[in-house]
Amino acid sequence: MAENHPLLTLETVLLIAVGGFLGANSRHLIAVSTPGLWGTFVANALGSFLLGFVLYEAMYTGLLADETRLVLATGFLSSFTTYSTFALETVQSTPLLGLLNVTGNYAFGFTGVVLGGRVAARLEQE
Repeated sequence: MAENHPLLTLETVLLIAVGGFLGANSRHLIAVSTPGLWGTFVANALGSFLLGFVLYEAMYTGLLADETRLVLATGFLSSFTTYSTFALETVQSTPLLGLLNVTGNYAFGFTGVVLGGRVAARLEQE
């Protein structure tokens, strides 16, 4: 089938939609169980780690199919992590808590991507 066939486009859209549905509902569960800044922090830090793993896994091992990466990275994790809520909660916080929130989210986000990449790299060695 041609790469630009409408059924392949539809498949891509549906895969992203399924991942997005699961990611948004998982994010909601975190928000209910851990409300406020902590819930957003947990979602963003965990999402960064998972995104780092999924994307570096493609470079190191390629065990996950392209479709699986679409569901996880573009669908699930895009709905699971949330920049807009992070920004709103930061602005609504006290200046000190807002600064800690920004510092923590970015520090754990970047660290999560690096650690996710390292875990994926270890799979290559096995």
